[in-house]
Amino acid sequence: MATRRYLLYDVFTRTGLAGNPLAIVLDGEGLDTERMQAIAAEFNLSETVFVTPPEHPFHTARIRIFTPRQELPFAGHPTVGTAVALSERVGEIGQAERTSIIVLEENVGPVRCAVSTANGAAFAEFDLPRTPEPFALDVPAEVVAAALGLAHHEIGFENHAISGWTAGVPYICVPVANLEAAGRARLDAGLWEELAPRIGAVLSDAYVYCRETVNHDCAFHARMFAPGAGIPEDPATGSAAAAFAGAVLMYDEPVDGAHRYWIEQGVEMGRPSRIRLEIDVAGGAIEAARIGGGAVKVAEGRLFV
Repeated sequence: MATRRYLLYDVFTRTGLAGNPLAIVLDGEGLDTERMQAIAAEFNLSETVFVTPPEHPFHTARIRIFTPRQELPFAGHPTVGTAVALSERVGEIGQAERTSIIVLEENVGPVRCAVSTANGAAFAEFDLPRTPEPFALDVPAEVVAAALGLAHHEIGFENHAISGWTAGVPYICVPVANLEAAGRARLDAGLWEELAPRIGAVLSDAYVYCRETVNHDCAFHARMFAPGAGIPEDPATGSAAAAFAGAVLMYDEPVDGAHRYWIEQGVEMGRPSRIRLEIDVAGGAIEAARIGGGAVKVAEGRLFV
């Protein structure tokens, strides 16, 4: 019987048993899509990554990303976690460096990652393969509020309003008044399925955020719900932070230059996470953006499939 090595990492955290857990199957060659999907359902984490040799010889690896129910073209915590894991594997054979460049071939295209180690903790940052783009959204705020179990007046703060964005995976960004409202949000999966548009074959997920935060050094507090993908709530979502960069540009109107934002997520789940979003603005538009975070290995084993 064939065996395949896998790793479990907690991502967007510097400590284990926090952040977003990720399964990484290192020997993905020979597995077809149906088998990968079945293995992802077995792990039942928000995402599972399958690593295969790269198509381009100068890239590090080809990866495919699955939720328990579907394949994704791109996702943030699998990118960060896999970049750290592959960098640390190089270290296992005596070729470790303090900083390394990893290029991952994802369905959205090649994603360049920089992995660094300081004080024994690994941190990876990747360039967004696509800058965020808006998509049409014609859903009344009161309907979105009802789907989240909130009152209409709790939707929005300052000039922030509901908006739809994608940087590879679509999200409906829903600003709410404060931490208390964010903490009470409960998504009605059936109602959301009716109101949320599909971009391609992917249902837009709910990304709830507010300006008030638990940690004083964070700029935003967020929650993400994706029941259609088999994820009732996600403790850390890099692809949502990537899409959210479009809402930050639209409503906060940062001046030209480099801007850094820390986003906290997973607090309500007991899995606190920290996502670093960096945006380079030029001429009032996003010229480039990056997502970064820590990752910690918490387990490893073998699959007998």
